[in-house]
Amino acid sequence: MPDNNYNKMEERPWGKFEIFATAKNYQVKRLTVYPEGKLSLQSHKHRSEHWVIVHGTAKITNGEQEIILHENESTFIPVGHIHRLENPGKTNLEVIEVQTGDYLGEDDIVRYEDIYNRLEEKGSLSKNNSMKNIS
Repeated sequence: MPDNNYNKMEERPWGKFEIFATAKNYQVKRLTVYPEGKLSLQSHKHRSEHWVIVHGTAKITNGEQEIILHENESTFIPVGHIHRLENPGKTNLEVIEVQTGDYLGEDDIVRYEDIYNRLEEKGSLSKNNSMKNIS
């Protein structure tokens, strides 16, 4: 049964996200990425992600591949894949993200590059740190 965590919004330097649904092994979010915004180059040890572009154009790094996606196009990010979402456009990019996995916490992020200098923030582990604080 889903939690009542609906419409929880969090701001980030690149934009914001809103949680629509959360359950034991999945979470659904809407990501809004501001023009020229980009998420950190990152990976997750416990979750995979499905991204569906609902507004705008996305530049996506998914493993070794870099692709451009438009409205009504999607991609799958497997567990452990290094990935990044960017907005190369002049209007907000909106993406529906479906996370699946055994742990969906915001601290399951290993950052490799970040233009907002968040490599060493609490809840964010750089590529040189271990995952000590994640069960």
